[in-house]
Amino acid sequence: MKHALITGITGQDGSYLAKFLLDKGYKIFGTFRRLSTPNFWRLQYLNIFDEIELLPVDLLDSSSIFEAIKISKPDEIYNLAAQSFVGASFEQPLASAEITGLGVVKFLEAIRTIAPDVKFYQASTSEMFGDNQFEEQSEETPFQPSSPYAAAKLYAHGMVKLYRKGYNLFACNGILFNHESPLRGLEFVTRKITNSVAKICLGLEDTIELGNIFAKRDWGYAPEYIEAMWLMLQQENPDDYVIATNETHTIKEFLEVTSEIAGLDWQKHLKIDERFMRPVDVHYLKGNYQKGLTKLGWEPKTKFKDLAVIMMRSDLERWKRWSNGEHFPWDAWNYPNEKKILSRKIKLDR
Repeated sequence: MKHALITGITGQDGSYLAKFLLDKGYKIFGTFRRLSTPNFWRLQYLNIFDEIELLPVDLLDSSSIFEAIKISKPDEIYNLAAQSFVGASFEQPLASAEITGLGVVKFLEAIRTIAPDVKFYQASTSEMFGDNQFEEQSEETPFQPSSPYAAAKLYAHGMVKLYRKGYNLFACNGILFNHESPLRGLEFVTRKITNSVAKICLGLEDTIELGNIFAKRDWGYAPEYIEAMWLMLQQENPDDYVIATNETHTIKEFLEVTSEIAGLDWQKHLKIDERFMRPVDVHYLKGNYQKGLTKLGWEPKTKFKDLAVIMMRSDLERWKRWSNGEHFPWDAWNYPNEKKILSRKIKLDR
């Protein structure tokens, strides 16, 4: 039985990856940060919480990384942990640099020292391309990071390549473009839109507040991107791959599609708020996944509109279920604005 160690297992990608690998017969170890309120809802939502051995790890503490590797004895390590919200990285640039950048080097050093045969996957990002002038981005496109998050990811990306070449480690970078799902956090614009539209549809809220709705992104379906991560570590030689859909759509288009599903006129509810404008924005991203298709046999299956439908229906169902008094794993309680709405109805019901 293969062992896999997944950092950031409580996030969208970590949870889907854990389920994917469990279905393939792996024993799964997952790292998590000790918090006053543990955030395991995604693992519970996928009904896999009891099948995972959880290990507390601080990416700034090398000793805890060494200990996690010794306990899990992994064949494969998937490093998905990071301060992953671009907007927040402008508010916390030092934390982004230390966790998203230096944390990766600590892992690479641990592997080099005590587990040189482990296969390592690093979650790189399309944000590293920044506000570039290329029609599409591939593995050969120059990087031009436009946020502290992207800069930290680029440093980690470069260190993975360096350790692969200098120490002969099996280490891969997955340059994943935006990938979404019903398990996406509410701070990300796609889920923010579907969650807000669902609340408006049910009369729980009246407005949706967004920033730049004309930014274009390449959006795919997260569970499909998980397979690409795994495929990278099944190859004979390590390499870096762009994983994308080769399509680009604006935030406005996503809002239009989801509003149409819910039967709303989005223009009556949209409020543009300067708070959500980034100091430096990325206006256009479109990935070329040809290398992944050729070498991994991977290609996206879920199209943009289908993704919007999946997410919109999921959030509508959640709010309807909650309105009917059901209890289920959900992230709404973790966000102040959502908690106010949930708590207000509970008081009214009493």
